[in-house]
Amino acid sequence: MSSIYKSAAGEREVLRRYEETLAAWPVPAEHLRVPTREGETFVLACGPADAPPLVLLHGAGSNAAMWAGDVPVWAEHFRVYAVDVIGEPGLSAPARPALGSGAYARWLDDVLDHLHLDRVAIVGASLGGWLALDYATQRPERVSRIAVLCPGGVGRQKMAVLLTALLYKPFGRWGKYRSLSAVAGVDVLAEPAVADYLALVFTHFRPRTQRLPVFPDAALRTLTMPIRVVVGAQDAMFDSADTARRIRRTATGAEVVVLPGVGHSITGQAEPIRRFLAE
Repeated sequence: MSSIYKSAAGEREVLRRYEETLAAWPVPAEHLRVPTREGETFVLACGPADAPPLVLLHGAGSNAAMWAGDVPVWAEHFRVYAVDVIGEPGLSAPARPALGSGAYARWLDDVLDHLHLDRVAIVGASLGGWLALDYATQRPERVSRIAVLCPGGVGRQKMAVLLTALLYKPFGRWGKYRSLSAVAGVDVLAEPAVADYLALVFTHFRPRTQRLPVFPDAALRTLTMPIRVVVGAQDAMFDSADTARRIRRTATGAEVVVLPGVGHSITGQAEPIRRFLAE
């Protein structure tokens, strides 16, 4: 058992369910195992081999499965590489180097180098949005475009959300569903399969507890490539108004979209992001 799970049995159940999702992937895909300095990294590759490369970085407590609904749109136009982030409940190594240490940029260097990708577009969500922005500030020459959903590291991180999750914790399955709705913004009724899988993950998985480092204005000003930032106005995890304000002030030419009535879980962006990436 790896240290990111509470038990070996729980780890097996989470990964079994994940592998079922991979087996039902909506488009033909290759399963790649990439060696890196942080351990083996799993990458799901799909779309035309000669199409422009697009790297996907999921959020915390998730894996490449979160992109299953978007991939059919993107894989028509791009060679898509959905990366399982290290230290999360996917098929990559459980390593969790310190955020903000430069280790994640070096890890992504290893992934891209192994895949022979010199320059890529990146789509990231939440933690994956932080990783995308972190990489772009440190390796701007390797990033052509960025689209991020509810990215961490820009607006204020709301720590009260942890108290909300703890309040629901004693109430079993019902509590987990209420927490997913209140904290992550998952529509439990509209997305029952997603809610069920996330409830399973957070029953057995130990999430990160470290705050995401906040990017200083000077770092955000280095983001001169085209950027699209999408946030939910009701995000319970990050201050979306603060995110929008800081991006508009620092990242020249960035597109910022604030979705009213939307929380941390943002869906329905596959086609707008495709259009942005194709510009």
